Amino acid sequence: MSEAPGPSALPQFRLTRLDLTDFRNYAALSWRPEARISVISGPNGSGKTNLLEAISLLGPGRGLRQARAAEFPRLRPEGGTSWAVAARVRTPDLAEPLVIGTGSGPEVSERRVVRLDGAPASQAELATHTAISWITPQMDRLFGESPSGRRRFLDRLVWALDPAHAREVAAHDAAMSRRNRLLAEVRADPAWIAGLEDGMARHAVAATAGRRALVGRLNAMLAAGAVAPFPAARLSLLCPIGDRLDHAPALAVEEWLREALAAARTADAASGSASLGAHRADFALADLASGRPAALASTGQQKALLLGTVLGHAMVIGEARGFAPWLLLDEPLVHLDEGHRTALLEALLRVPAQVFLTGVDAAPFGLLRGRAEFMLCMAAGLQQNPGLTRPAP
Repeated sequence: MSEAPGPSALPQFRLTRLDLTDFRNYAALSWRPEARISVISGPNGSGKTNLLEAISLLGPGRGLRQARAAEFPRLRPEGGTSWAVAARVRTPDLAEPLVIGTGSGPEVSERRVVRLDGAPASQAELATHTAISWITPQMDRLFGESPSGRRRFLDRLVWALDPAHAREVAAHDAAMSRRNRLLAEVRADPAWIAGLEDGMARHAVAATAGRRALVGRLNAMLAAGAVAPFPAARLSLLCPIGDRLDHAPALAVEEWLREALAAARTADAASGSASLGAHRADFALADLASGRPAALASTGQQKALLLGTVLGHAMVIGEARGFAPWLLLDEPLVHLDEGHRTALLEALLRVPAQVFLTGVDAAPFGLLRGRAEFMLCMAAGLQQNPGLTRPAP
């Protein structure tokens, strides 16, 4: 089997084996991806997205569907809530393949268990070894919905660059929740509230600094033509804290935010939420060449902007961490015209990442013939399509 030439032929972060047990519609599956790019085709409901979701759970977070752990077990006549996803992964920082396992714990819980080489591990530890990025059909509506979905998308990109970012966001949100509860009390201790506001300010500025750093590096990578021939986008962080960090040092911005939160206590108590903080951030995308904002673009144009962003992000992570993230692209060709489809596939041949693509029909991915592994997903099973995997005559 031939691979595309250049550095993309040998990704430093590679999934070499995937095993599923009672996960979604899979009773059992064992797969050893043979190529850097895998194209998984099959009818609706065969389990293509479930397979990508299982791979996404090898990183931190709740996976590409943001699903509850109770949704992962396979429905079976005998009942049961156990499930497992396991993998062998080559990483640049370890001499031997890393064995990652995740699944249900001994008790029914919304928290999934994570193990690294058989030892219990936290999701923060998992983040130090892995990086995964994805695009799903549900994200086609990202710019027509609330800022929270866009913020989650941005934070996943930041998390891959800075594994500590998730802790800053979680600490900020925890302090904010406690502050909201205290503000609802009649005789809350002002000193206690001030302490929580201090924590909010510190973690909000740290989280915002991480977002700014990612946006800056990603814009520079895209402007340099890293994803060509696919069109590039430009990101803008929409955040008053980020605006302050453009002109003032972090400590000064923390002090400003502490004072602003203190001044807003009465209003925040009435509304039940904090009017300032890391949770108010948003971002915008625009076509780099035309300047057309994603919010004013067609569905196909919005998808192209998101795909270009994810491709550029893979290049940024590869430069910063020494390995590019896995790219999970669920139905990536839907809504794209022929020119954008061709440009995407050509760009994927040069991105230094392991890529997993899905589609009902494998034919639109024909440009990858001989450079990708083509798999058929049928009735919760997976088999190779050798006619497409072999180089074209």
